[in-house]
Amino acid sequence: MNALSTSAYGSALQGVQRGLARENASASAIASGQSVETKDPTDLAKSLVELKIGVQQVEASAKVIKAVDEGLGSLLDDLA
Repeated sequence: MNALSTSAYGSALQGVQRGLARENASASAIASGQSVETKDPTDLAKSLVELKIGVQQVEASAKVIKAVDEGLGSLLDDLA
């Protein structure tokens, strides 16, 4: 694995981890009922938006991992 693919994998994995952390924090805020207790619907909306952003971050990072994997596979096929 060359330095570029290692770097891409590392960045993508970090993106997955950050996305999951964002999802967990948002889900916790929603589940704990913080926004319900304060009776501020914008708090709930913010948590839901943050949750969706986390999901999209994980999906995008997974696509990067897939692209690097496919590129590496193509390179290996060409070398074989």
